[in-house]
Formats: sequence, structure tokens, C-alpha cells
Amino acid sequence: MGKKSSYSSSSTSIWRYLQPRYYIKRPKRLALVLIICVSLTWLLYDRKSLSKGQQDDISKLKEDVTRLQNSLEDIKGHMKDSTEIIQNEDEVNKFSNDISVEDDPLSIQRRDKIKDAMLHAWTSYETYAWGRDELKPLSMDGVDNFGGLGATLIDSLDTLFIMGLDDQFNRAREWVAESLSFDKNVEVSVFETTIRVMGGLLSAYDLSGDKVFLEKARDIADKLLPAWNTPSGIPYNRINLALGKTNNPTWARGNSILADSGSEQLEFIALSQRTNDPKYQDKAEKVIKELYETFPDDGLLPIYINPLTGTKTGGSITFGAMGDSFYEYLLKAWIQGNKTEVVAFYREMWEKSMIGLQSLIKKSTPSSFAYISERLGNAVFDKMDELACFVPGMLALGSSSYGPEEAEKFISLAEELAWTCYNFYQSTPTKLAGENYYFRPDEDMTVGTSWNIQRPETIESLFYLWRFTGNKTYQEWGWNIFQAFENNSRIETGYVGLKDVTTGGKDNMMQSYFLAETLKYLYLLFSPSSIISLDEWVFNTEAHPLRIMTRFGNEENGDPEEVFPRHLHGRKEGRIEYK
Repeated sequence: MGKKSSYSSSSTSIWRYLQPRYYIKRPKRLALVLIICVSLTWLLYDRKSLSKGQQDDISKLKEDVTRLQNSLEDIKGHMKDSTEIIQNEDEVNKFSNDISVEDDPLSIQRRDKIKDAMLHAWTSYETYAWGRDELKPLSMDGVDNFGGLGATLIDSLDTLFIMGLDDQFNRAREWVAESLSFDKNVEVSVFETTIRVMGGLLSAYDLSGDKVFLEKARDIADKLLPAWNTPSGIPYNRINLALGKTNNPTWARGNSILADSGSEQLEFIALSQRTNDPKYQDKAEKVIKELYETFPDDGLLPIYINPLTGTKTGGSITFGAMGDSFYEYLLKAWIQGNKTEVVAFYREMWEKSMIGLQSLIKKSTPSSFAYISERLGNAVFDKMDELACFVPGMLALGSSSYGPEEAEKFISLAEELAWTCYNFYQSTPTKLAGENYYFRPDEDMTVGTSWNIQRPETIESLFYLWRFTGNKTYQEWGWNIFQAFENNSRIETGYVGLKDVTTGGKDNMMQSYFLAETLKYLYLLFSPSSIISLDEWVFNTEAHPLRIMTRFGNEENGDPEEVFPRHLHGRKEGRIEYK
């Protein structure tokens, strides 16, 4: 699909809000259109400093502004009888000024390029693997790595919506409504199904308000619930959707995985909030409450937990594969609950874990790259997964609730770690990162596992750091990484990973999270911070934004009230496909 000009990508999203369905009893939509008009007008103030091409784009934007203003007059005419009006013009004006300052022609152009990448990835999936879990671009067919639940399609819903790709979103919505079924005699990962499928459906519901997504999210949650029927409340990590039979992978020796069992809270709590049915929240939150009872002072847990007894049975302590998102969800569940007393135990556990994290920080020689080591018993390993590159973003997200001095320390550590993660990319011939890195004396970083499977974690952290610091350096780093994907991973039939980041040899897989996370975080990195505001949304570990809702009432009964304000086929363990 051909590239579109920057003005056309912006106006596509804007015209979404002019549809009548968005305005019936929704005065905030009117405010948003007013805001966008002011923002676009701002872009016209300094034409002399812009290139000829930019001036042409802005001329087209100006035409759009005129059309928008005319449409607004029509809308106002239809709303004269409404008693719902905008009460605070000063707040709207301040909001619009914030957008205009942040949104500049270069960011618009870069968003357009990233949107083009999403269109190319989506169109390839739609052409060759529609309804399948993932696309194999080289062989131009689909594969079902996640039970045949349409993982890429569901993972992409919110990205399509955020980018204003309405036709593509509506076709995907049609498939969900008419073809998505969970009545399958297949065994799936509880974790991967939760973060990709359930998380994707809930996010699509929160963004669009279409109840078909909520109904499907509840359907899959009901299929997954038997996994939590254990004496300890720690779930098994695999389940047969038709039979409800559960187990753990044989290589884990019957144990459950920390990241798997401790990274389903956001989705199940969100479902309880939206359905007013506490059973989902109760099941998922019991895991954290069980771990809270014996939580260590340094907040670090090994990756294996016995689902029968709840005891921690060993394995490494890591912020990489199989440990990572447990620590992420401690912070985010607290944010999801609007930081109230009911969810304070999540924050308490997270702050302990950050004490433990700091004990794992080491510096390389000779360049003093900060990295997160791993521990097994008393042994420390100088190895860091690219997966652990979510940590800088997590630190930035959690820093604001500390005092000024402590918050500055966390931001400083986040920036050091982000520099290391960015150099995971810059240190290779392809400028794409390997799966993990070793830090040996006087060698700084050395690629360990050399494949690149389109992971998003570094870009995720750049997004958070840009949001919290306003430092455009993080946008430049993100743009460099995007260009490396374009140069090495883009082919005529989609995007592929690399078998080896030193040689550039290609694999045959387009990961579903490339559309759900990598491209979404890149797009948001060049969007105003009012788009998916971190004051109103929290991202699950698959980058699906969920609305933040305050939790009230009895903590024990979980009675919700809504107030909007390396071993498995899975992202967290790592996977590569050569066929």
C-alpha cells in the first residue's frame, strides 16, 4: 500500500470524530475536535522556516481546519437542545495549547511512516494469514502458535483504532463478532492468551465502547478460570479450552512460572470492573495476596512456584524471561486501581522489589554501561535479556510517586539503563538488538543469543522516558530503531525477524506483538502525550491500554465500582521460527 502524506494520516483520525455517533450526548468529543483545530492552526505560524514539502502539507492541513470548522458549526446546530455543554473553556484551551506545543511537522511525518509500516504489516497478515495466529511472511501463509484464536488480529485491534485505520478495524471487528470461537479442543498458555487475546479484546472495548469485545473477553476468561483451581491459588500455566484440563510444562518440573502467574491481574481485574462480577478479580488477585504473605524484604522472587503449596521452589532471580512482567504488574495494578488504599499492597511490594533491583545493577568496563545482572542462589551472572529493557520505562512510570530526591534517582537509573538498551541495537551491524547480552571484564556488552524477534521493550522504555522527561533524544533513538526494522525486517509480504543480528539472515515469522507493541509504542512516541494519557490509561504487558478505574469497597470481597477518570512459543519466554 502506498505511503500517504502527513496531512492525510492526521485528517483520517480527525474525521473519525466528526461521525454523528460520536456526538450524541458526548460533549467531550466536541472539545476534542476544537482542540485538534487549534493544534493544526498552530502549525501554520512559521511557514518561512519550513521546506517546500512541509509547506504543501501544511496548506492541506489548513484546508482540513476550514472543513473541520464548518463541520463544527453543523454539529453545534444539532446540539442546541442538549443540556450537556462544556463547562470549563480555560481547561480546554490549556489542553489544546499542550497539544500544539508537542505536535510538530516532523512528528507528524514520522507518525505517518510508522502508520505506513502498520498498514504494510496488517495488509500482509490480512492477505496471507487472515484469522490465523501469526503470519509467516517468507512462505506467505499462517500458523497457529496460540491455539488458533486469531492472535495477531486481536493483538492489532487497539493499534488500528489508535491510528485511525477505521476500515481495517471494522473488518477485524466483524471477524471477532462472527468467527472468533473459544470452543476448541486445544491447549493454550494461560498467560499468553490472557495478555494477547483477553487484553486485546478489553482494550478494544475500552477504546470503542463496542460490547462485542467485552462479551468475547468474558467468554475467554471463563474458559481460563479453571487454571486457578489449585490448593494455593497459584494457577497452572496451561489449559485445554474445551476440557478445562490444566498442567505445567514438563521442563518446569510441575512448577508454575512467576511471570505467567503474576501477570494476569490487570486483565482479570479489568474484566471484573467492567462486568461487576468479582470472581475474575478474586482469582487473579489471590495470587498476589498469597505471595504478599511471605514477600521478602528485597522483593525478589525465583521464577518457579509450586501451584500445590505456593512455595518458591527455586530458579533464577531475573528481570528478564520468566520473571519480568511480575514486577511490572505490581506497579501497574496499583496504578489501575487509581493508587487508592485498597491497592496499596501492590505498591508496597513493588517498592521492595525496586530495592532488590538496585542490588542487581552493575557497570561494565570500560564504558560503564549499567545493566541488570541475574542471580541463581549465591551466584551472580553478568547477563541481561533484551526483555529486561522494559525496566527503564517501569522506573520512570513509578518514579513520580516518590519524593523529589528519590524520584530523581529512579529517573537517573532509568536513563542509564535505557542508554544500555539502546546500545544493544547500536552495537550490531544491523542496528537491531540480539536476544540477550553478556558483560565480561573489559569487553562491555557481547551478543549472546543472536536472533532478533522484533521485540518492543526498548522502544516501550523510550516511550515512557519521553513522556516523563520531554527529552527528544528518546524520540531520535526510537526513530533510529524503527529505521533499522525498515532496513532489515521489511519485505514485500510483511515483516520478519532476524536469525542473526550480525549477518542479517532472516527468519520466517511476523510476531503478533510487532503490531500490538513495537509499532504502537513507536507511533505513540511521536504523538502528543494527551493521546492515551498515562493519567487515564495503563498498558498491560502486551501494550493494550486499559482505562484506569478507582476501586472502592471491601478489599476482601473485591466488590468493584466503576469510575472512569525462552522455552515456549511466547513473547516472555522467547521464540524463533526458521521454517
